[in-house]
Amino acid sequence: MSSQPFRDLAHPTRPRRTFLRGASAVAAGLALAPGTMRQALAADNWTATWGTAPAGPPPAASALAFNNQTLRLIAHASIGGNRVRVRLSNEMGSTALQIGAAWIGVVDADADLIAGTNRQLTFGGRTGVAIAAGAPLLSDPIDLFVPAQADLAVSLYLPGNVTAATVHDAAYQTSFVSSAGNYAATAALPVANGLYSWPFLTEIDIASTIPAGALVALGDSLTDGAFSSGNGNHRWTDCLARRLQAELPAGSLPVGVVNRGLGGNRLLGDASNTPLAGKDALERFDRDVLATAGVRYLAVLLGINDIVNAASAGLPTLAGDIAAGYMQLIARARTRGILALGATLPPFEGFVWYATARDNVRQQVNAWIRGAGAFDAVLDFDAAVRDPAQPGRLLAAYDGGDHLHMNDLGYEAVAASVPLGIFTAG
Repeated sequence: MSSQPFRDLAHPTRPRRTFLRGASAVAAGLALAPGTMRQALAADNWTATWGTAPAGPPPAASALAFNNQTLRLIAHASIGGNRVRVRLSNEMGSTALQIGAAWIGVVDADADLIAGTNRQLTFGGRTGVAIAAGAPLLSDPIDLFVPAQADLAVSLYLPGNVTAATVHDAAYQTSFVSSAGNYAATAALPVANGLYSWPFLTEIDIASTIPAGALVALGDSLTDGAFSSGNGNHRWTDCLARRLQAELPAGSLPVGVVNRGLGGNRLLGDASNTPLAGKDALERFDRDVLATAGVRYLAVLLGINDIVNAASAGLPTLAGDIAAGYMQLIARARTRGILALGATLPPFEGFVWYATARDNVRQQVNAWIRGAGAFDAVLDFDAAVRDPAQPGRLLAAYDGGDHLHMNDLGYEAVAASVPLGIFTAG
């Protein structure tokens, strides 16, 4: 969410002969490299430890451009494991994206890695790959010990000229761009520029001997971390991940926390003039939730952008429309056995686009979340951060400054309000 509105077969035998030739080729491939094929097809216990939501393409004037450079993208793991794989994306691109080399390691400080942790990523055994336009790409698994709460660095060498069509714009995290050359394998990176978004990288998965599950937080800028401290990992999802690490009882299933928040995102419709706000939640749900490795829980904090950007004539029916949107997300989650958690919408009185009629819709939505029994559990974020004396407003100590977004203390309060019994029951 942003601080501005977005107004808005001819021969009968030939196919069989072709099939038999193809089957022979597959058999030969299996005979040549059985271990490689088994590894690629194995159903390991993969769980996302980090993720973000891609959007784009951005307007040409603001698009990131690279030329024979290495990106070192920093991502904060929530849970740890012994094996790792990475998901890249060219889903918003109109041409193939050439990756010359890709590595992953554990960060020491800034753009430098802990010696001995950097590992080369492959894709079907290849060290370089072209990602087709409109497609994601999952790396082969590699052995790498990832501590819980570690900072990881995914290094992508981009040969030639590349424009980032697929990007998560507001990272609240500094990543790095090298001077000219392939430095993906090096522990130290010659830094040319800082980077405050995540191009191409959308998920990091881990596997270990201990089963785990993932919580996907589907939201807007309140989930993305707007007004939180840069490089501080103070989004409410980060605060919750630390709390889960510290407070879940021994023997509980570890829970990875994956942040799929997008500033400006809506539940019901796209902000057509702001492509970096992403497709609406109903449209991006399969990619950003169901495709997440090991997803067991869904937390929904969405709807405030629908409310503040709605035409006044649409307000009388908007709460019902939002409830219907929630019901779709819940139904689609349950097809995969995912528990759906509904977060109430925090107050926003004093925000530049506040109006009493819009706040009435917010309160109607919150009453539905609390009372309808549609979600498997309620996360009452509104109650956690509102001012008891002025319940339409954020508590001053939690206000990030615009009376809508929270500061670090507010995001901590939201995370502290989540009932941990959700993750220990059953």
